[in-house]
Amino acid sequence: MKGFDAAITFCYTEDLIETARFYEEVLGLELAVDQHRCRIYRVTESAFIGFCSRPEAPRPEGVVLTFVTDDVDGWYERLSAAGVQFEKAPCPNPDYRIYNAFARDPNGYLIEIQRFDDPNWREGGSGS
Repeated sequence: MKGFDAAITFCYTEDLIETARFYEEVLGLELAVDQHRCRIYRVTESAFIGFCSRPEAPRPEGVVLTFVTDDVDGWYERLSAAGVQFEKAPCPNPDYRIYNAFARDPNGYLIEIQRFDDPNWREGGSGS
């Protein structure tokens, strides 16, 4: 059996124009597919995030969109300079062996910018 080729996480938005501005201009993600009512962005070679316009989109309670990078501080500076308000500045989280920061996108989705301090995370190690 062949494995999967890619992963797309879809989220809803009431304001696709403002969402597109944030993900394209502020985060700088590449628009992979424009389906008019849905826009799909490339996060990595095989990971995507999509936003679909939906009247009365459900509130994003409990949803965390995590973007993994070794440059958490650089992203914090870049996004802060673009006017993004952070709920938590970059700091270590020893319980999870990560370094991260939290902000919100225009829809209220919690955005986590995270670096794994566990060298085994890419290899699928247990991290314990």
